[in-house]
Amino acid sequence: MATTQVNEIFEALPHIKNSGAKHIWFDFDDKADVLYISLDRPQRATDTDVLDDGTLIRLRGKKIVGITITNVSKKFNS
Repeated sequence: MATTQVNEIFEALPHIKNSGAKHIWFDFDDKADVLYISLDRPQRATDTDVLDDGTLIRLRGKKIVGITITNVSKKFNS
């Protein structure tokens, strides 16, 4: 199980590196089943795009500064 989790993290690393973020914060609200990913602190988003699955892309200008993923347990079968 741990090997699978490590492999999944390794698969995500090129995408994380390509984000250009120097620091990334992950906050999971277990009760709300929401994962907050911040690519910049303080976030200070100026706009939000909503994807078809309810994921929120937080923007400052054209730069993605955060991602809010709702219903995490349903989307990722965790």
